Amino acid sequence: MAGPVLDLGAAQEGKPGPFGFSQAQFALFSAMAVFFLAAPFLGLYEVFLAKILCFALFASAFNLLIGYVGLLSFGHAAYFGMGSYVAGHAAKLWGLPPELAILCGGAVGLALGLPFGWLAIRRSGIYFAMITLALAQMVFFFALQAPFTGGEDGIQAIPRGVLFGVVDLTADRNVYFFALGVFLAGFLLVHRIVHSPFGQVLKAIRENEPRAISLGYRTDDYKLMAFALSATLSGIAGGTKAIVFGIATLTDVHWSMSGEVVLMTLLGGLGTVFGPVAGAAIIVTMQNYLAGFGAWVTIVQGAIFVVCVLAFRAGVIGEIGKALKIRL
Repeated sequence: MAGPVLDLGAAQEGKPGPFGFSQAQFALFSAMAVFFLAAPFLGLYEVFLAKILCFALFASAFNLLIGYVGLLSFGHAAYFGMGSYVAGHAAKLWGLPPELAILCGGAVGLALGLPFGWLAIRRSGIYFAMITLALAQMVFFFALQAPFTGGEDGIQAIPRGVLFGVVDLTADRNVYFFALGVFLAGFLLVHRIVHSPFGQVLKAIRENEPRAISLGYRTDDYKLMAFALSATLSGIAGGTKAIVFGIATLTDVHWSMSGEVVLMTLLGGLGTVFGPVAGAAIIVTMQNYLAGFGAWVTIVQGAIFVVCVLAFRAGVIGEIGKALKIRL
């Protein structure tokens, strides 16, 4: 018998608000949008906020795969990192404007996600995770050796360019609002996917794949499409990060980046729309303000993460949703 949280959530989903949000979700989305729009005028550092937005989009893309299909990837740094490299290369050497450079980052994410996903979905559980990790390590060593990536130096001095030939992104405030636009577009796309008939099939696969197959769904096709969408959005997030910071390095494609996005999603709330955003904000803020601890920063981060996992088993947003009996 379903609990009151599920019943209330179902009732709210039956009365969708603007953009398909429930009333509670739309209220939270509005509050989030207003905060990010007002943040630069409240004295917060625009580049720091833009970093949160880039990783929030990356975590949202990752959550589409693990939270709604149940596939744990340990290799999403491959799409984020190569999206960063290709966008940086396109902007610096090809002279493409930032909007086209970022689309190139998304394209390389898709180009990698399709074959990698096709290989990985043939296994499940830990085997799926290990395949994605192995493929991502191949991409890492390619990035280390390929001439266009700059090796250990990476691609530096990437120009921010002029958006649509009109908006000069050299100003931090302009590039922040550009990153905000990319994030909001990606966030709304993920939300639309999750709440579409396609998304309902993904949830069915997550809950009981054999039953979904018995109903006539070709589950491998759905999983591959979800994998490709997640990889594409990860590439866009990486490309946006390269434009904002003007650099693409091996850190973007390293396995530790895959681990970070897992932590962001788990900390914020697995399978929630807003959880990855909250998780990214927490992790990026910790990295920024705990940097003064030097070599101890990893231990401090680990201790904080353990406390959060023990106190918030469903993630920060997941626990808030449980307390309020609403779906977030």
